[in-house]
Amino acid sequence: MSTTTGTPAAPVTTSRTYPRWASLAVLCAGALMTILDGTIVTVAMPAVQRDLGFSGPGLAWVVNAYLIPFGGLLLLFGRLGDLVGRKRMFTAGLAVFTAASVACGLATGQGALIAARAVQGAGGAMTSAVVLGMLVSFFPEPREQARAIAVFSAVGSVGATLGTFLGGALTQALSWHWIFLINLPIGVAAWLAAVRILAREPGAGLRRGADGPGAALVTGALMLTVYVIVGSGDRSTAATLLLAALAVALLVAFTVRQARAEHPLLRLRMLRSRTLSGANGVQILMIATMYGFQFIGALYLQRVLGYGELHTGLAFLPAPLAIGVLMLGLSARMTGRFGPYRVLLAGLVLITVGMALLSRAPADGSYPADVLPPMLLMAAGFAAAMPPLTGLAMAGAREEDAGLASGLFNTTQVVGGSLGLAALSTLAASRTDGLPHAGAEWVPATAAGYQLAFRVATVIAAAALGLAAATLRPRRA
Repeated sequence: MSTTTGTPAAPVTTSRTYPRWASLAVLCAGALMTILDGTIVTVAMPAVQRDLGFSGPGLAWVVNAYLIPFGGLLLLFGRLGDLVGRKRMFTAGLAVFTAASVACGLATGQGALIAARAVQGAGGAMTSAVVLGMLVSFFPEPREQARAIAVFSAVGSVGATLGTFLGGALTQALSWHWIFLINLPIGVAAWLAAVRILAREPGAGLRRGADGPGAALVTGALMLTVYVIVGSGDRSTAATLLLAALAVALLVAFTVRQARAEHPLLRLRMLRSRTLSGANGVQILMIATMYGFQFIGALYLQRVLGYGELHTGLAFLPAPLAIGVLMLGLSARMTGRFGPYRVLLAGLVLITVGMALLSRAPADGSYPADVLPPMLLMAAGFAAAMPPLTGLAMAGAREEDAGLASGLFNTTQVVGGSLGLAALSTLAASRTDGLPHAGAEWVPATAAGYQLAFRVATVIAAAALGLAAATLRPRRA
């Protein structure tokens, strides 16, 4: 059986002094900062609002200013990493992200914080766009690659959930400034280790794909797409549809440009890979489900069960612990024994069942009975699904396109998370706002809104399962 559609990545030799697993540790440390930043800021938002005087709509830009350049620049920086060298792009991203984090932590005004967050998003995109391409180059042998991806996925998944806890702890013990300043020692240490340990990759050269017009079109299209998603609740329907149509037009223009350019930024043949396209499509749906669970689940604990910020963070801790243990202990073994396709399907089944159970959480529910069991099911499902899904997405790319494939995979992750948050939170709010007018009390109405969001998330998870079954089944050699 064969699941790859392109040639395998060529091995890269790391420093003589350090093994490849030290290189993996550096990649994990760099990625961890950007992953933590995606969630650590959410718990500190009320403190930021009180300190800097943000309005409600203005406060959203503390998150949006990061997400828009991060999601919009991933594909561009992934391709540039292939051309100028992935190590060079990775270390430059660490430097930019760390410097911008310090600027965020020292910000005393709204404009300064939002501008620093935008630069931070660009630095995060530079780092994240090439990390998977480097990983599959360092570990070309299938079994070792499965273990490396399991470790990397575990670090990312644990970091995403730990951000909620750390954000509450740092804000409560010190101040919101420290959720950004904590990146300074981590970033400096990661940069020094990356310069010393990571192997040099010269890249193909800018002449092999420095498509300026194509870069402008795709960056504008992706930034506008993320902007449309994250700001959909603050605009009229007509304005949202107009911006969405403009984003589609830019994507169409980019596709036409790539079909005609002598040195295209994106080789369209990549998208013909059933494995690569299918894996990215599955990720959009799966991440939309999991982000929805994390965001709506935290609101359920706070607004329905009455949990505080720190208590909510503690309540989520079993999820990253379960993900870390299962990914590190079982994921690579299960993938090696049963194949990535079967393990991925099993994980998506667990996510779907867990979300279906969570959709029954009532207004008078309890954490041990109504939240913890489905949370652990979804954690187990994500631990099973994410490593093989990552491997399948990267298996569909050739060595010279590994950075681009890495950027594409991270881009669909951002788009999936943004879509899930926007759609599910809007559904929950609409359902909740409609019930009090019918005489329902506020807490039961809020719980009903969250139940609707969880039911829709169950459908999205089931769609991810169906898409994976249809597109990722391995072909016989």
